[in-house]
Amino acid sequence: MQLYPETSIAVIFCAQRTGVDEDGYQAAAAAMSELVARQPGYLGDDHARSGDGLGITISYWQDDASAKAWRDHPEHVVIRERGRGRWYSQYTLHVARVERGYDWQK
Repeated sequence: MQLYPETSIAVIFCAQRTGVDEDGYQAAAAAMSELVARQPGYLGDDHARSGDGLGITISYWQDDASAKAWRDHPEHVVIRERGRGRWYSQYTLHVARVERGYDWQK
């Protein structure tokens, strides 16, 4: 994990995968990872996935405008719709302001 600047924006995406079309999902995920890394204001992300397909991705953004620009990016819109139709049975998304952050390593 990486510590992101205070007063950044966190977009918290929690989704349950269907298990359908794993190859298509992996290809789309790789393409979106490459694309998001090039977006203005993108700071990075944290993610985790359980064995039953529940995943959480938190992306961090310099400001709300940057996060909204990613939400509205045409290629991201296409993949989001494909995800709704094929790869996810449900998801939630929350946007929050990061006020403080701490990290620790052993």
